Amino acid sequence: MNDEAIDLLTNLVSIPSPSEEEAVASAYLVGWMNEHGLTACVDEAGNAVGVKGDGPKEILLLGHIDTFPGEVPVRHEGDLLYGRGTVDAKGPLCTFAAAASGVDVPSGWRVTVVGAVEEEGATSKGARLILSERLQGQEQGGEGAGERGRDTIQPSNLPTLQPPFFCVIGEPSHWDRVTLGYKGRLLLDVVLRVPFSHSAGEGRLPAEQAVDLWRQVEQFCAQVNEERQADTPFNRLDPSLRHIASRDEGAFGVVHLSLGFRLPVGLGLAELEQQLGQVVQTLPAGTSAHLQFSGGEPAYKGDKSNPLVRTFLRAIRAGGGEPRFVVKTGTADMNVVAPHWPDTPVVAYGPGDSSLDHTPEEHIDLNEYLRAIGVLREVLARLMEGG
Repeated sequence: MNDEAIDLLTNLVSIPSPSEEEAVASAYLVGWMNEHGLTACVDEAGNAVGVKGDGPKEILLLGHIDTFPGEVPVRHEGDLLYGRGTVDAKGPLCTFAAAASGVDVPSGWRVTVVGAVEEEGATSKGARLILSERLQGQEQGGEGAGERGRDTIQPSNLPTLQPPFFCVIGEPSHWDRVTLGYKGRLLLDVVLRVPFSHSAGEGRLPAEQAVDLWRQVEQFCAQVNEERQADTPFNRLDPSLRHIASRDEGAFGVVHLSLGFRLPVGLGLAELEQQLGQVVQTLPAGTSAHLQFSGGEPAYKGDKSNPLVRTFLRAIRAGGGEPRFVVKTGTADMNVVAPHWPDTPVVAYGPGDSSLDHTPEEHIDLNEYLRAIGVLREVLARLMEGG
């Protein structure tokens, strides 16, 4: 099975799949899962979905099959596999597929593996379909449909899609760590229209006003962090200037700014949008601004005290590791689904060094990859045995 798992990852990484171009990779993963004990298909969003078992109690393994743009030549150097997606996040996704293929699923349970599309594109199209299907099933199941609505059976004799019993998000954190949370995200595009003044005068030029606005945004975020007594990166509101460009339109200058914000737990999206709007209102007279917010995801941090976390800790120790908890300053599909499933334990897990995400040197240690498969297979078996 080790050789097959390595071949799976090598072949999947060899298929380019940047966001919105995942079809070939999804088809390959579906074919592999169908050949290895799962019933798999490509769903309407383009996700690769494989299911093993037909019981109402679901363990959802939600990874993503799209990658950050850019080519990293696929090659083996000893135990290291180089290639775009080896870490983020085809390594974790292949861990899911390989572990699910190697575990027996008892009556009453099912394991679902999802290679979701467009996670890197800030749309999370794939995860949103998975979420909407289960929320819709929950509404249709209603009360009295079994424990937490999970025992309703459709005419096809398959369980109604309900919020899962357990959910694992496929993201790199090394084989011996469990990720409990991710910061939130908000994107803001600002278009400034500024009347020109003579460069020898005292008025601020369009590009200068844009820089002034960015500095005010930085000061605002610093004030928020001071008021919140944010003492760790996970607890801070972090701004980033993603893009800035200016052009002339007659007597006016137009400047486009793209800003990004990483949100701590407890800071709401609507609240932040309102506060940023107030910052922009401080622009000089005569300057107009158009704001467009997008990509909003709330921050999320899960609980340590639940059967899913405890089972991961036991499995990592059984594999010879010393487990640790981590939280991430980025954003993942955990932010999309977990806030809507308050009764579902959710963690992120997967092999790989996340500091290599999106870099030209992205690679994974295949020994770590195989250890992660072993840990997850143990986790699945224990959960379906009742812990």
